[in-house]
Amino acid sequence: MRAFSFFYFFNFYFTNMNRREALNRVAWLMGGAVIGANLFLEGCTKKASKEVESLFEPDRIDFLGDIAETILPQTKTPGAKEAGVGEFIPIMVRDCYTEADQKVFMEGLIDVDERAKKDFDAPFQELTAEQRTALLNTLDKESKEYNANKKEEEPKHYFSMIKELTLLGFFTSEQGATIAMRYVLIPGKYDGNVPYKKGDKAWAT
Repeated sequence: MRAFSFFYFFNFYFTNMNRREALNRVAWLMGGAVIGANLFLEGCTKKASKEVESLFEPDRIDFLGDIAETILPQTKTPGAKEAGVGEFIPIMVRDCYTEADQKVFMEGLIDVDERAKKDFDAPFQELTAEQRTALLNTLDKESKEYNANKKEEEPKHYFSMIKELTLLGFFTSEQGATIAMRYVLIPGKYDGNVPYKKGDKAWAT
């Protein structure tokens, strides 16, 4: 697993990126509110349960990174794993999720591997890129159907949580905000009439 600078990540995470804008972007992409959004904006921290603490183990971070990378793979720009999303997700689950949502999330990770073994006779991390994509596409379809029919007080489908956290982690990472999108450390005046050319990156700031 590649080296990761938590100091740089948190410095970027809490100072340079507009977290509210990132949340709005993810909510727009997902078509609804992001779980734990208020706590994310407040920068709240909580003590992790024993189960959630396991997410910080290197093998679990690597597993989360591989799932995230399947959702946002590397192309001409860095993918989710390189952007540190595998490290970001445990922090969000610990600090911003309720116990009920944490339970759904943790059980969901187990289900990802169980579904991989059922459909492809191997754990998720041993699947080919095509098999991983096929599995997550199936889970994405199931999550949309589940969320459309669930009661308001019921937790979201676990794959919706994974997808939200992947997008949020990417958009608040150095790579997501400075490479995948255009980033200006100290923006100048607002100009609402900047000409757009097809293929231009979205602005992070």
